[in-house]
Amino acid sequence: MEHETAESYDAAYQGAPGAFSEEAALAILGGGARLLPCRRFEEVFDAVRGGRSRFGVVPIENTLAGSVVATYDLLAGRELAIVGETVRHIRHALIAAPGATPDGLRRVHSHPVALAQCEGFFRRNPGIEAVAVYDTAGAVEQVVSAGDPSHGAIAGRRAADVYGGVVLEDGIQDDEENYTRFLVIARPGDEPPGLGGEAAGDKTSLVVTISNAPGRLYECLRHFAERGIDLSKIESRPLRGRPFEYAFYIDLLGRAGDAAVAEALAALGPSALSVRVLGSYPRRVTEPPQPRGA
Repeated sequence: MEHETAESYDAAYQGAPGAFSEEAALAILGGGARLLPCRRFEEVFDAVRGGRSRFGVVPIENTLAGSVVATYDLLAGRELAIVGETVRHIRHALIAAPGATPDGLRRVHSHPVALAQCEGFFRRNPGIEAVAVYDTAGAVEQVVSAGDPSHGAIAGRRAADVYGGVVLEDGIQDDEENYTRFLVIARPGDEPPGLGGEAAGDKTSLVVTISNAPGRLYECLRHFAERGIDLSKIESRPLRGRPFEYAFYIDLLGRAGDAAVAEALAALGPSALSVRVLGSYPRRVTEPPQPRGA
């Protein structure tokens, strides 16, 4: 894909305006950022790779739903770098068209992950059917546009402001400790954005492939343990075209240029089939949850 002569957007994100990914992008780049909404994660990566957007903001894991595997797979398949991250507290609101009431709802639309995080709401309201759609904010847009008072949506309350909906109930998620970590991706060599908020040291992400042999994973990981390097996350993903073989995504605390990390990476090379550093970037602290009703 050829690069465009000028970037049109500061950041691309998956979802409709009002989505949690848009909120994350605005928190990172500021309210004046020019943002490009994309329907699919692939479009976010392609917008950055092709030069249409300087950065991409994509979710990588949620404390309740787990890893976002689509993002991991795209990190391996696209030659982009991780230059930052942010952690956002996720609050779900019940939103509908003006004039709707909670008692009149019969169907509530949202992304499957959001629906799963609000199971208690549906147990308390057995007469309401959960309907899965591709995006939380997009569900609000559809519900408000249709104007049917029997249909609602689950999304962040900002989506109600964007599309003119009303918040019937806020904080309907099952667990207050609901956080999503978002990555900032860019073309290799691009300068990272000036991320706001408090940083808690540095983090490095890499992807490693190894042969399917006894003790091979241990052989790779011991290089970090022997140097006192903390591994904060390990995720395995299947390798396409190689059944039951896997790539391992590793987050470690420190920068690739730090002496101990550099030594570990150099020692790791002969133990693995391939090693690719995805990026070193400031590690963000988790923001405290907002109280219900805030």
